[in-house]
Amino acid sequence: MRKIIFVFGVLVSMHSLIASHLLLPMDHTQKNHLKAYGMAYWVLQAEVEVEWMLNYRGGSFMFKYHPEFENELVIRGVSYEHISDAQARAMLDEIASPAANMDVMKLEKFPKIAVYSPKSKQPWDDAVTLVLTYAEIPYDVIFDDEMMDNVLPKYDWLHLHHEDFTGQYGKFYRTYHNHSWYKQQQAEYEASASKHGYQKVSHLKLSVVKKIRDFVASGGFLFAMCSATDTYDIALAAEGVDICEHMFDGDPADPQAQKKLDFTNTFAFKDFKLRMDPYMYEYSNIDMQQAERGVYQKNDFFALFEFSAKWDPIPTMLTQNHEKLIKGFMGQTTAYRSELVKKDVVVMGENKEAGEARYLHGIFGKGFWTFYGGHDPEDYQHFVGEEPTDLNLHPNSPGYRLILNNILFPAAKKKKQKT
Repeated sequence: MRKIIFVFGVLVSMHSLIASHLLLPMDHTQKNHLKAYGMAYWVLQAEVEVEWMLNYRGGSFMFKYHPEFENELVIRGVSYEHISDAQARAMLDEIASPAANMDVMKLEKFPKIAVYSPKSKQPWDDAVTLVLTYAEIPYDVIFDDEMMDNVLPKYDWLHLHHEDFTGQYGKFYRTYHNHSWYKQQQAEYEASASKHGYQKVSHLKLSVVKKIRDFVASGGFLFAMCSATDTYDIALAAEGVDICEHMFDGDPADPQAQKKLDFTNTFAFKDFKLRMDPYMYEYSNIDMQQAERGVYQKNDFFALFEFSAKWDPIPTMLTQNHEKLIKGFMGQTTAYRSELVKKDVVVMGENKEAGEARYLHGIFGKGFWTFYGGHDPEDYQHFVGEEPTDLNLHPNSPGYRLILNNILFPAAKKKKQKT
């Protein structure tokens, strides 16, 4: 009998040591941060809850052990650790301590993702579609036809990148208006506007912008990068005002356009000045010009703010990283002039010395939005026609991690923010 009791005790003791969880550390021990996000998404697709451990080892993920999960981790090359129930309880107790700036966010469902992009091949790449593909996270491409068919409410998360919502074709006129890709894009956009009953491309784009606004207001999540950020707000502010010169829409712009802007309509920016010269590669003074930034590639960095995980879980989720100083990168819209950012907007990353914000977040209605300046976090100055970035060379990119934080955000079980 004593032997049976002893064996039973040993078995119980061994069971407590057997892995019942898998931990994906997101600190510097992780071999592939980007694919770790894809793994978390894959587990959610299997209808298994994922615990996102905010500020714990770089924002680690933990979920129930299953041999299939472990096999997939090995295949994807993601670092992981076996965790027993006892170890998991100890970690959660550490995180729950009032003295610790940590918290656990439960991820319960995989978000349905849409990327707003033309169906025709573009002569540049999109950082978000690159990282979604690399992380093996599925998404749908939608554009104006789908927008006008009101498919957006089927999705939880929408990405915008280098789109120009003002109807000025990216303000590429000076350099590229004789190039075949530019002419093809203009013809396609004009045909689409006509198809949907609009006389001008700017009118169609405004309709799209308002549908996106309604999507966010009803609880959707918007993530935008590069020129899709400032042109989105410019289009909202310029509703009913012609800001396009004749080469873009066939007639001159309203000479009083600046005075007619309504900044109460915008998400992020206020009091900006339009750049209406069609030969200028800028839409407004929202974007900091390279000459005034005072930085170049070797010293271009921005710092992530640290938020309270227990009191401000949303910005904490969006800034999870193994680095707090992020390499800067340029785009058509690179960095936002700090004094033009609305006071109710949360600045999550900035270069204070240069007077520029790089990473913004806000609430609109029941939904959320994030604006991220720059084009590609691992290509400092990307040019039209360049080859896409190979993320196999950057599996631990801190700049790309910020994108993936946003992708998982809609999966979180939201907690009421404390006031």
